[in-house]
Parts: sequence; structure tokens; C-alpha cells
Amino acid sequence: MTGFGELAQQTALYPQEALAPVKVGQQSLLIGLPKEVSLQENRIALTPEAVAILVRNGHQVVVEKGAGEGAQFPDHEYSEAGAQIAYSPQEVYTSDLILKIEPLVEQEFTHLKNGQKIISALNLPTRERSYFEFLNEKHITGISYEYIEDKVGGLPVIRSLSEIVGSTVMLIAAEYLSSANNGRGIIMGGITGVPPTKVVVIGAGTVAEYAARTALALGAEIKIFDQHIYRLQRLKYAIGQNIYTSIIETDTLAEAIQRADVVIGALRPNDGYSPSIVTEEMVSRMKPNSVIIDVSIDQGGCIETSRITTHKDPTYRVHDVIHYCVPNIASRVAHTASMALSNVFLPMLLRAGNTGGIEQMMYANRWFSKGVYCHGGMLTNPIIAKKFNMRHKDLSLLLAARM
Repeated sequence: MTGFGELAQQTALYPQEALAPVKVGQQSLLIGLPKEVSLQENRIALTPEAVAILVRNGHQVVVEKGAGEGAQFPDHEYSEAGAQIAYSPQEVYTSDLILKIEPLVEQEFTHLKNGQKIISALNLPTRERSYFEFLNEKHITGISYEYIEDKVGGLPVIRSLSEIVGSTVMLIAAEYLSSANNGRGIIMGGITGVPPTKVVVIGAGTVAEYAARTALALGAEIKIFDQHIYRLQRLKYAIGQNIYTSIIETDTLAEAIQRADVVIGALRPNDGYSPSIVTEEMVSRMKPNSVIIDVSIDQGGCIETSRITTHKDPTYRVHDVIHYCVPNIASRVAHTASMALSNVFLPMLLRAGNTGGIEQMMYANRWFSKGVYCHGGMLTNPIIAKKFNMRHKDLSLLLAARM
């Protein structure tokens, strides 16, 4: 018996735990990185170093001219890494896989080709039914990086960006508390003989963890509220200090907000939307020139007086309280954020190539398929389908139909 025969016999003895087909051999991916056209979006999904590794592994990368400049990655670095520099978005969109930061905008729809695969953010609260109808008409495979999981059920992209946002929000708060920005004229933290700044964080996820670490390092007094006790317990364990935590209860929360200098809204969304926890009445009782930063704004916001703003015009006042409600805070530090995203996407793309392509990746890895919201002309995400009263089908059934 040949060695191959023996191997076949040995393999036959192992139980077959999954029905998913396995693609043998690597597939070369053709990856397009278009320049972001959304307002003040400076990030890019892959760094030149990541592109070099992909190219060395047999993949092709097309980068639109100027796509990395907002994150301080010039074109020549991508070219030296082995990428092809495209001088129009039409050239980039000839790629089979488009990897971008923001959701598609209307001017990009004209560049799409049938059956293309798009990995990007989704930002569900800002989407309309027509967005998904167009993707289905073109039989686009839409993959939202907010929904992609890792092998242990975490959300790697959201985790990485949340670390950045959590660290950044306290610096933003310090900026707007200053007299230079007509704030309360107080320092973020505390010094000898002066009471420390009071910070309230609503939500006990990753943003809260890194905001708390920064606030504590600066000497601020912090209180964290959440709807679930296990999240508060996990947060205290992660930080390693005995900080004030509380389940969200109206009277306790209202009192803490009234005394706060800074309120950070960072609740995780339920079914794509963040619940509104802080009422306008609570906001009206806050100190004049205090600061609210609603990190949850891209999922609807958890503060009643919140509305989306931009980096160019980031703040407004309600009841003389400064509101900062920019949805893509990580874009303020585009270089760092791009490196963080690239660290997540690079191994994912390498694995997809080794598995046999994006579609085979969807077959073989349930954690990756969690990010797929449309495929084969049909929605595959029940939450989106319910929101827009559209039909949807289980992704496993669509994949099985193509076998």
C-alpha cells in the first residue's frame, strides 16, 4: 500500500464533526484598498508592512493613490511593499475583495461589480433599506467587521478600536474642560489640595476599561455604571483596583451625573442599538460647562440629548453642557488606529488565502461568518432583515445551495 493509501485509511477513522467542505491549497487573493471618501475618515485597513507580508504570501494588493496619506502612510511605502498603486477608484474596484473602513457611500456604488466581496464597517443605525437592496441586486457578499468574532466569541476589531477610543476620550475631555475651550477651567485629574475631577462612565466594556485606566492614571475620581453585574465584576478584575461601580439605577445615576465634570456614554448596543439611559432632565442638572462624550453615538447614542457631530464641528451645547458626539473617534489618531486594524485583518486574510478564499473561509469558520450580513442576493442577518422588513436566509443554507 502506498503512503497516500495509508494516510487515506487513517483519515477515514476520524469522526467528521462538520459538514463544511474543505478547500485544499492556497488561493491568491486580489485585495483592493480604496481611498476613503466619507467625511474626515483618515484610516486605512492595512499598513505597508501588512501589505508586504500578503504579497510575500502570494496575494495581490491594489491601493488607491493617497489612500494611506491621512494615516501618514505615503504611496511609496505601499509601492515598495509590493502593492500596485491605482490612480482611480475604478481600478481598485476591479479587485475581488474590497477592504475599507467606512460603509459604502452612494458614489462608490457605481464601481461595484457583481459578486464582489466587501469588508467594511456597517454602522447599522445610519443605513437605509436601499443600501441592502442595492447590495443584494449586485449579489455582493457584505461582511461587517463589527460583527466578526474570534474563536472565543470576542469581537477583535471592536475590542481593538475600543481600546483606542477609551484612551482617547479622556484626552478629549481634558481638552474641552479647559478654559481655552470655554470649559469649566479644571485639570483632568487632581493635584494636592484640590478635589479631583469627577468622571462618570456609563457602560463597563472595553471603552470603559481604558477610559478608567487613563482617568485613574491622571488622578480623577471615577464611577462606572452598567446594566449587568458580571461586566462590572470583570472590569474591576481587569483594572485591578477597587473602583466605584454600580448597576444602573435611576436615582443613583442621576445623582452621580449631577455631580460629574465629565460623563462618558459607552454602553454596548442591544440588537444594533444602544439604549438611551441618560435623560434630558439629568443633563439639565449637570454643572455648567461640564462635558458629555457619547461614544455610543454611532449606534444611536445612550444619552437623550446626543446627536451626531463631525471632527470638523465636534461639539454643541444643550443646557450649557458641552456635547462631543463624533462617531469615529479613532480617526483622530489615524496612524495608531490603522495599525490596530491591520493587526486584526492581516492574519484573517492570510487564513482566508490558506483556506481557499473568502467563501471557503465562510464555510470553515463560524466566527468569521458571523460578520456576513448579505450573500448571494439575500440578507443573512435576521436583525437587519427585521429592521427593514426584508427577507433573509440562514447563511449556511445559502452556502450549501452553492455546493
